[in-house]
Amino acid sequence: MTVTLGHVAVVGLGLIGCSWVKALRQAGCTTAVSGFDRNLDSMQQAQQLGIIDSYSEQLAEVVADADFIIVSVPIKAVRSVLEEIAPSLKHNAILTDVGSVKGSVASDVAAVLGAQFGRFVLGHPIAGSERSGVAAADADLYRRHKVIITPQPHTDTDALQQVVAAWQVAGAEVEQMDVVHHDEVLAATSHLPHLLSYNLVDTLASRHENKEIFHYAAGGFRDFTRIAASSPVMWRDIFSANREQILAVLDMFQQDLTQLRQHIEADDVTQVMGVLTRAKAARDHFSKILARRAYVEPMKTATISYLASAGRALSGQFRVPGDKSISHRSIMLGSLANGVTEVSGFLEGEDSLATLQAFRDMGVVIEGPHRGRVTIHGVGMHGLQPPPGSLYLGNSGTSMRLLAGLMAGQKFNVEMTGDESLSKRPMGRVADPLALMGANVDTADSGRPPVRIRGGSALRGIHYDLPMASAQVKSCLLLAGLYAEGETSVTEPAPTRDHTERMLKGFGYDVQVDGSTATVKGGGELTACDIDVPADISSAAFFMVAASIMPGSDITLEHVGINPTRIGVINILKAMGGNIELLNEREVGGEPVADIRIRSAQLKGIHIPEDQVPLAIDEFPSLFVAAACADGETVLTGAEELRVKESDRIQAMVDGLVTLGVDAKGTDDGAVIQGMGGDGQFGGGDIVTYHDHRIAMSFAVASLRTAEPIRILDCANVATSFPNFVELANGCGMHIEVVEEGATA
Repeated sequence: MTVTLGHVAVVGLGLIGCSWVKALRQAGCTTAVSGFDRNLDSMQQAQQLGIIDSYSEQLAEVVADADFIIVSVPIKAVRSVLEEIAPSLKHNAILTDVGSVKGSVASDVAAVLGAQFGRFVLGHPIAGSERSGVAAADADLYRRHKVIITPQPHTDTDALQQVVAAWQVAGAEVEQMDVVHHDEVLAATSHLPHLLSYNLVDTLASRHENKEIFHYAAGGFRDFTRIAASSPVMWRDIFSANREQILAVLDMFQQDLTQLRQHIEADDVTQVMGVLTRAKAARDHFSKILARRAYVEPMKTATISYLASAGRALSGQFRVPGDKSISHRSIMLGSLANGVTEVSGFLEGEDSLATLQAFRDMGVVIEGPHRGRVTIHGVGMHGLQPPPGSLYLGNSGTSMRLLAGLMAGQKFNVEMTGDESLSKRPMGRVADPLALMGANVDTADSGRPPVRIRGGSALRGIHYDLPMASAQVKSCLLLAGLYAEGETSVTEPAPTRDHTERMLKGFGYDVQVDGSTATVKGGGELTACDIDVPADISSAAFFMVAASIMPGSDITLEHVGINPTRIGVINILKAMGGNIELLNEREVGGEPVADIRIRSAQLKGIHIPEDQVPLAIDEFPSLFVAAACADGETVLTGAEELRVKESDRIQAMVDGLVTLGVDAKGTDDGAVIQGMGGDGQFGGGDIVTYHDHRIAMSFAVASLRTAEPIRILDCANVATSFPNFVELANGCGMHIEVVEEGATA
């Protein structure tokens, strides 16, 4: 990036200003740098270190010829600095600051330079160091850190662009925010914590046993009170300059603290646990909950790829993670039940955790998850509270669609958002029938998220014929029907998973199922129960296919859910000649489960029966790999739903197979795949996953039969459904290397 700032003047030679100037000098952006500080020693040291070229004890002289002026002084000193330099400013000089309170600086600029002065760009870098002063200046201080720019309506466009470019040259990630909003945010995330830290140390230091308190202080005390060692003068000025916003957030904190005291006094351990679990979850999911706003220190994640090579025959007996569909529903119905629901086998993947966090945001006390165990303190059908902000559901379409039904029956408004992938997925399919029930539902263009639901609507039961088989749409309407007047019934054109119907019955709610129609009557109650989540057949499918295509394989998958609406993958593999045996069949919590033994077999191509498509809709990416290894042609029809999953799974799989040398073609509602037979091998290549977890895992399975390594790109989303996939895969015979390909914020 080429940026020419000309003569730069920095007023205030501390860590923040000097680090920025040092970065600008290294990038060759300046023709000269002059500096000013109230301390002569600081100016002399800055010149000796080559940070500035010149200095003067007369501030006006330092800025007289400057094109770009950085005001890096305490908040309360800004106005006096502006008053002193105003007569000497060049008419086209650009000014900016680095203070953490923007409203105060904006007022000072208006008072001194005029209400419409547009060449001052308000800025605030979210960065710092344990060290301070000129000697601590670091040209890399801002690299990969956020800088918040708060332009005003009259801010000059050219000046704004120059300041943004100057921060980007230093490696900063620049975001913009309204002045008032910035000060509200910083009051909560920075100013209040400092205020509390100072106050706690002052309180404890004034007690007669203070020596013992500080002598025996543990790490938590030291961590929290570390910031009380900051400059008192600086923080005095900040507390004064942003006092209205700080007082507002302090009042809110005092109210919550008083409530917490009351819970402790009453020994209300459930409510205390609620505070603790919500706080821990908020900290653990910081970046998601705060929607990646600029003031959050970015939580670095890596771009994860798999390098998968030929493996050996699979062997072993193991259990894959819990069923995602059942995990979602256990949180939803457990939260709305009366009493405490204990869940075991809960899938600790990101999708299920998104649902869990949503209900925490709506006031439900949820303990865990810890090794698959979750305790849900239900609030009853009408006990949910308005969330503090949007419900962020990550990549989980199931969460958004099922929650839409539940939220339609609440008294409060709610907005549901998601990540880039979820934001492209169709939600009109639930919004439209919910509107027929009387719900007030709004979506973005083309029926995409975010989904906004206005509370307080009087829902009425309807009968709805699904235009296409979809368990998510069916479940959405049945859950809305819990809050509707009269009966709500849904008829599906083909069988889909019936976990919602089964679990509602498990919670004591009457559900009538007559052939392809399910019916609920509104106004009932849910009673807490224990739920043992079986292993997810969708996750098991990868290993079923893997063992089937790899000669000499023999594995047993334990405690897998074999719900009749989910066993399409078993039926299809058997029809292709797969050697699959169900052992120890039983029923747990209303769901049928079994251990599944899979031995290698030479598969043959088939025309997949369309009545099996809805029963295997999530398993088709792995079945594409099975088809590629079979003898003869495999034809899939009636699977247009695959084109609107996390990715267009038909196109993604066809493209990937073609990359590996397979003759595969996509159709509007399926694909035609020419199998390479028992002796065939995949070629190597780079696979684009489109951030879809099932695409990534399917091509990892394909690597068992590869002649060359397969590089599978963008695999981070595997964690949404199968957090320990690589460990299990490598443990039973596959060979997958996880490669972190650079950090992103």
